[in-house]
Amino acid sequence: MKNTNLLIRKRIATLSLLFTIAFMLLGSRLFWVQFVNGETLAEQAQDMRMRDIPVEAKRGIIYDRNGRELAISVSVDSIYANPSEIKAGDPENTVAQLAAILGMNEDVVLQRITQNSGFVWLQRQVDTDKSQKIKDLNIKGIGLTEESRREYPKGSLASHILGIAGMDNIGLEGVDFYYNDLVGGEPGRIVIEKDAKNRDIPEAVHEYISPIEGADLVLTIDETIQFIAERELDKMMEERKPKKATAIVMDPATGEILALASRPNFDPLTFKDFPDENRRNFAINDIYEPGSTMKIITAAMALEEKMVNRDSHFYCPGFIKVGDKIITCADNKAHGSQTFAQILENSCNVGFVQLGQSLGADRYYKYLNDFGFGQTTEIDLPGEASGILRNSQDVTMLDLSTMAMGQTNAVTAIQLITAVSAVANEGKLMKPHLLKEVKDANGNIINSVEPQIVKQVISPATAAELSLILEGEVINGTGKNAYIEGYHVGGKTGTAQKIKPGGGYLPNEYIVSFIGYGPVQNPRLACAVVVDAPQGYPYYGSWVAAPVFKAIMLDSFHYLNEPMHKTDPDKQTIEDSQFLVPDVVNFPIDEAIATVKERGFNVKISGSGDLVWQQTPRPLVKLNKGAEVVLSLSPTSQITQGQVTIPDLQGKSMKEVAKILSDLQLHLLPEGYGLSYEQIPAPGVVVSTGSSITVKFQAIDY
Repeated sequence: MKNTNLLIRKRIATLSLLFTIAFMLLGSRLFWVQFVNGETLAEQAQDMRMRDIPVEAKRGIIYDRNGRELAISVSVDSIYANPSEIKAGDPENTVAQLAAILGMNEDVVLQRITQNSGFVWLQRQVDTDKSQKIKDLNIKGIGLTEESRREYPKGSLASHILGIAGMDNIGLEGVDFYYNDLVGGEPGRIVIEKDAKNRDIPEAVHEYISPIEGADLVLTIDETIQFIAERELDKMMEERKPKKATAIVMDPATGEILALASRPNFDPLTFKDFPDENRRNFAINDIYEPGSTMKIITAAMALEEKMVNRDSHFYCPGFIKVGDKIITCADNKAHGSQTFAQILENSCNVGFVQLGQSLGADRYYKYLNDFGFGQTTEIDLPGEASGILRNSQDVTMLDLSTMAMGQTNAVTAIQLITAVSAVANEGKLMKPHLLKEVKDANGNIINSVEPQIVKQVISPATAAELSLILEGEVINGTGKNAYIEGYHVGGKTGTAQKIKPGGGYLPNEYIVSFIGYGPVQNPRLACAVVVDAPQGYPYYGSWVAAPVFKAIMLDSFHYLNEPMHKTDPDKQTIEDSQFLVPDVVNFPIDEAIATVKERGFNVKISGSGDLVWQQTPRPLVKLNKGAEVVLSLSPTSQITQGQVTIPDLQGKSMKEVAKILSDLQLHLLPEGYGLSYEQIPAPGVVVSTGSSITVKFQAIDY
């Protein structure tokens, strides 16, 4: 009996211990679930009950400076699925119907609508026809939600500025990326609470959280000037087939970018259809050796340091020896005795090597840094390159000599136009920018961007003197093809050999450019044109880039109603009172007389006939009002044996022109040197054998 009681007590004690352990384990688990992991489990339970459907915010509109829309957002439907609801129905039939309408593979659709998720996208941003067909099916578990998609009313215009926006309403490139936090807005959502079988829970949560629309951006870009720049780039691309090119137009007084175009181009709406390299923005992403356009900066340094003035004397024998290297001028041309203004007009390498050496490395690098080279301009676009400057500690005399003429260091187009715009802006370097204003949905201005002066890099007096020299470069120097009648413009050509991967230069590829501004007395526009590897000959900046600059500036002046040059009578000089003789060679006599008299000149007729075959003085010479212009006439029908038609001699060397005219038994009267850019009489005119042909040549730029 005793043993039995003892056994019972042991069993009770054992059971009590087991119950105690079990209770402790359950209590520990309850503590863990309730207090340690309770918040996480509660969130998971809520996720299982809630159906959270995103509602994207509309991106703000991007306008040009005049309020014209460049990028807008439009509402489109996106198709989503609730897999748990579809599984309870007829997934196979659903798959067939959806795949047929959406044009998707059935296996892909099946995989998406059967995964363990409360929400999955089927197809984003579908067209109206598809979305309506999906609505008509009324399939349980398939829904539509409104999203916004970028549209571009002007097509590919300003694509490298605007950039692209992705499917998730996020800016990926351009200002859409740079200002994504402003223009992107904040997404909203629709929250619906359901039970485990996807049935609506009575009095459950049904909440709509409204998205916050993005702010509107007003850019400094002018749509019309942007169109002009792109049109002229496209013409040049068609004619010269370069690898790439860019044109930038800036207001030098404010740093506002009025146009920025790169080629090759792309359509931001269908950007996936274009090669990735088309989206690269040559204006800010790529670096190159600037060539002779850099001589503007070297000239500014020398003038500011009072080392020279426009009449300082230089002598060029055609070459200069630096260490064991010989640097020559283009075509080994010896310019002889020149003024400082003339070494810029002639793009004389020898003269600028001498300037660089006189400046010395310390002063040269001080100005390079002041002008912003070797650093980003902080323009409001992503991916800006900083350029490359040779380490100042390692600079040799040869490096300094080649830097002064535009080699060794590498720049971006935006750096160079910003630096040259400082010369146009009385020596004040401005920060370039694309954003002008930020507005809310009601059109209220949230923020305005004010012009920002970075630094006074040269004095106003230096800037004014250099501007007059640069105008002379366009009138008398390598920049003749950028000359715009009626407007004072200044600038500089550049032709630089391309750097070879691994060092050295490519033998037959060049980056050519022209950069300038106008009107010189009160600059309103600065423009840079850079072209990579143009095909054909001549390939120089004066022949490829300068005409593009001229066309952009001329049409932009007309668009802006910029008045043509008029002289203030109280400040009139002899030069200001003179006018350019028009070119009327090959004009009918009545039209020629009217054109010459319209300029204020008197006309004297020589010979008889109904066509002008020669004029004295030659075209584009400056004469006082009332001066006499002699027009020599010949009948249009006077084509007899011993006569020849004058060929087009443009772009040929003096040796080539002499050979062509000699073969035709015509005499050459050359003016200048380099490549021919004008001839009198004009191409196509019929003249007698033995006649003299005046051909004007202009210097080759390097």
